[in-house]
Amino acid sequence: MRRPLRRTLPVLAAVALALGACPAAAHAFGEDEDHPPTGPSGGASGNTLTAGVGTNVKVKQVSGGKGGSSSKPVAPVDPNWKPPSCWYEPVATPEQLKDSVESLKKGGELVHVTPSLSWGEELMVNHYEKGKAQSDGAKGYKNFNIGKNGKFWRGVMNPDVKDTLEARQCETNLFWQDADDVPDIKNAPTPEILAGYAYNKIKVPDTKVEMKPEARSTVNLPTWIWLDKGAFEPVKVRAELPGTGIWAETTAKPVGLHLDPGTADAETFPAGGDCAVGADGGIGTPYRKGAAKEEPPCGVTYLRATGGEPYRLKASITWEITWEGTGGAGGDLPNGTFEGTQDIDVQEIQSINR
Repeated sequence: MRRPLRRTLPVLAAVALALGACPAAAHAFGEDEDHPPTGPSGGASGNTLTAGVGTNVKVKQVSGGKGGSSSKPVAPVDPNWKPPSCWYEPVATPEQLKDSVESLKKGGELVHVTPSLSWGEELMVNHYEKGKAQSDGAKGYKNFNIGKNGKFWRGVMNPDVKDTLEARQCETNLFWQDADDVPDIKNAPTPEILAGYAYNKIKVPDTKVEMKPEARSTVNLPTWIWLDKGAFEPVKVRAELPGTGIWAETTAKPVGLHLDPGTADAETFPAGGDCAVGADGGIGTPYRKGAAKEEPPCGVTYLRATGGEPYRLKASITWEITWEGTGGAGGDLPNGTFEGTQDIDVQEIQSINR
């Protein structure tokens, strides 16, 4: 049976600070070999509850390219979409919480009970060992629930988002949850939350298109542009929360290329500059000998030569984002974009052999 949640009230926070509570210092944490440490630690280490409040969600890119040295997460097309700001996770067994308090009695680190609030010895002993109720009436725990099957849960803030009001919606004191049970509360972990968290972990290949001619073009002659079908395969990232059985896989699939010539003195093919992915998974068509004057399926014709400074051709890949997870759940997330820029010099010669 889930114990009711307790929101940390301002008066409780003030009492906690007076009795030895304070904000915790940040500690590095790691997710996996593909995603190095990005925030404070969380959960338990060995037999003690660590002081940090970062996530224990495990993230791994399971398919697709690893991306280049300048790769970064895709940017959502929808400016109003935001990843989940916070959620709850299991962090400690009764024994781990007890060991943490015993360490605290000997001068060890304060114990985080919310994403931003630590408790000192007196509050930890009174509430989690002696079973005393909080000032808001929430019942305490006797002897850290030793002998019961389950874990204490705590809110965490998404390390990928700023510390906002939304990120502090999980300011609920460390609470008990029976084993094999997920709390039925707002911001409880769900496959959709994990899918949204994985969104920012998607690393896509650098957007560098193939061109003919390369780097130097000619006024009024088309530049053919394409992407090899094997260069932009779907990228899949898996996120799972240990101890809950909850997981999600977020997949980014390339669905189109948008060309911005870098000048108004140019024409794009197709008009508007949107090149779709073909049936073979490629974008555009590689240049073939003798097709210099033909309109390419994907490309650009420059109408004026560069005057010393090259044109900056922008190529933006649109990635369609979907997810699936525990229990057959699934859905769509906002499309993402990833942009690359290449310099193009354009000369005045009206014909060229290639």
